[in-house]
Amino acid sequence: MGKRDPRFDAYIAKSADFARPILRHLREVVHAACPDVEEAVKWGHLFFMYNGMLCFMASFKQHCGFGFWRGSLVVGKEGGSGEKAMGQFGRITALADLPSKRVLNGYIKKAMRLKDEGLKAERPKAAPRKSAGAKRGKA
Repeated sequence: MGKRDPRFDAYIAKSADFARPILRHLREVVHAACPDVEEAVKWGHLFFMYNGMLCFMASFKQHCGFGFWRGSLVVGKEGGSGEKAMGQFGRITALADLPSKRVLNGYIKKAMRLKDEGLKAERPKAAPRKSAGAKRGKA
């Protein structure tokens, strides 16, 4: 059985009027699709944990964000609307901006499978470091 965090309730209550139904909806969809999910607050945002970070949501002044850890493997490179925002679904300002419950459920189940298979988070390759002499203009 999953675990709900009362800090989610407080976060949602403090969010803008437009954001509350979006955040409540996403929370319920995630819990329905993944009964073992646990809630956590990290970096001031709401995270759903299942064998590590599964997905996350956040509320901002004029939009919400929602996305998956390893999102490009779950949703694809393009994501949802293509607008720049936190997560793969662009700037969410209304429930109509989200995929259907059925589609979200599919994404959540796919993210769970990836976690069950033990895939780690993608890390961008670091740029090659310059030597100390190169940084100071010496060659």
